[in-house]
Amino acid sequence: MSKKNKTEHENFMRQALLEAKKAFEADEIPVGAVIVHNGKIIARAHNQTELLKDVTAHAEMLAITSASSTFGVKFLNDCTLYVTLEPCVMCAGAIFWSRVSELVFGAYDPKRGFTNVSKNILHPKTEYIGGVLAEECGSILTEYFDNKRN
Repeated sequence: MSKKNKTEHENFMRQALLEAKKAFEADEIPVGAVIVHNGKIIARAHNQTELLKDVTAHAEMLAITSASSTFGVKFLNDCTLYVTLEPCVMCAGAIFWSRVSELVFGAYDPKRGFTNVSKNILHPKTEYIGGVLAEECGSILTEYFDNKRN
């Protein structure tokens, strides 16, 4: 189980929510992510699939790329990825290959989330926790899609 306490997880998830709000304001699906190492945020990102015209430009993917560049390494051992929505299978694969130590996500994704396929998509050493600030993380997505429908 996680070495961090609930308050610490919630504080970092609020930072990921700030990134999700940036995506919302840019008319992107509002998902945000931050990567933490030794209690400090080393990468921030939000969905940019529309801006970059790239279906792989999910918040998690961009955060992993940024963190890897920051450290000049491909493996993110001893890092925690906070993301406002349960990662899709593509992002879970990237989390596997980057060897993120811990994944913390907000809202579950009942349609596209990796846990719908298999929890074994993550690296065996990667711990994960879902549902942190789930209501707040889910409400920004609901608002975004409600606006799109109206």
